[in-house]
Amino acid sequence: MATVFRLFSGMPLWLLHFLGALLGWAAFLLSPTYRRRFLANARIAGYSFAAVRGAVGSAGRMVAELPRLWLGAPPHYEWDNDACVERAYQAGRGVVFLTPHLGCFEITAQGLAQRYAQRFGPLTVLYRPARQAWLAGLMADARNRPGLETAPTNLAGVRQMIRALRSGHAVGLLPDQVPPGGMGQWAPFFGQEAYTMTLSARLAQQTGATVLLLWGERLSMGRGFRLHFRELQQALAPDLDAAVRQVNQEMERLVRECPGQYLWGYARYKQPKGEPA
Repeated sequence: MATVFRLFSGMPLWLLHFLGALLGWAAFLLSPTYRRRFLANARIAGYSFAAVRGAVGSAGRMVAELPRLWLGAPPHYEWDNDACVERAYQAGRGVVFLTPHLGCFEITAQGLAQRYAQRFGPLTVLYRPARQAWLAGLMADARNRPGLETAPTNLAGVRQMIRALRSGHAVGLLPDQVPPGGMGQWAPFFGQEAYTMTLSARLAQQTGATVLLLWGERLSMGRGFRLHFRELQQALAPDLDAAVRQVNQEMERLVRECPGQYLWGYARYKQPKGEPA
C-alpha cells in the first residue's frame, strides 16, 4: 500500500480530485450506514441533500489528495483575511488555530508552517496516529516537516501544546472531533447535543493565546487551495462551559460558509464509551 500511495503522490491534483469524487460517491451509494449518517447530520443543520450534494464528492477528494499533500510537490495556496494572522503572531501570546472538518484541513497546517514558522516558530498540531503501521509511518514522515510539529492525543501532548503557546508559538486542532469519554462535555452543535472537546477552550484560557478560526477551501479543477482566516465574533468566555458552547457556534459559522465541503458523514453525535448522555 505504501508503494501505491507514493505512486499517487506524483499525480496532478485535478486528477486526484476527479478520482476522489468518484470514490466519495461510491462510498455514499454503497454504504447505507454512511449515507444515513450523512443525510441525518445535514438535516440537523437545516440542509437538504440538494444543498450539500457537493460534500459527497468532497469527502472522497479529501482521501485522494493525501498522497500529493504528504509526499508530492507543494500545491498552490491563496490567502483570505491573513492580516489577522500577522496581528495574532505579533501580539506574542501564542495563537490557537481552530479548524473544523471542513474542506482540506491537512493543507491548513502545511500552509501556516510554510509561511510563518521561520519568523514565529513552529506550528504544533494535535493528531492521532493511524492504526495501520504503514500509514502511521507515512503520516509521521509527512507531518514532521520543517516548521510543523505534532503532539499526541494524551497528557504529554497537551503539555507540549501549552509550552508552545507560552513560548509565543502556535498550535492547531480540530475542535469538532469527538474526544474520548471523560475528556469533553456535552454542548449544542447545530442545535443538537454533541460530546465536545474542552481542550481548545482550556488552551486559550490557561495561556491567554489569541484564538483564530481557519479552513482550507478546495478550488475547482485542482487549482489548489484558499486558506480562510476568521477572528472570533467576540472574546472567548472566561467560563469553560460557555467557552465550549462558543467554540461550537464558531465552528457552525465556518461550516455555513461552505456546507458543500463539510464532512457530513463524520459521526459527530456519537456517544463515547463510558460517557453518560
